Amino acid sequence: MSTGREIRLIEEDDGWWSAVDEGTGVASQGETREEALENLDEALSATAEAEDAGTSAPEPDAPWFES
Repeated sequence: MSTGREIRLIEEDDGWWSAVDEGTGVASQGETREEALENLDEALSATAEAEDAGTSAPEPDAPWFES
């Protein structure tokens, strides 16, 4: 079953994985592809909750993230 999301997975130079939801710009990372995707799902959920509550999502606080 497709969610219609486009996700970019990137293996970083240090071996960690970054996952970026192209539609929202939300990103996360993990030591494995699976962990990066799980963390992305959590980040997307937190972003949706913040939007539903009328607040903005927190700014990224990760050195690997460049806006």
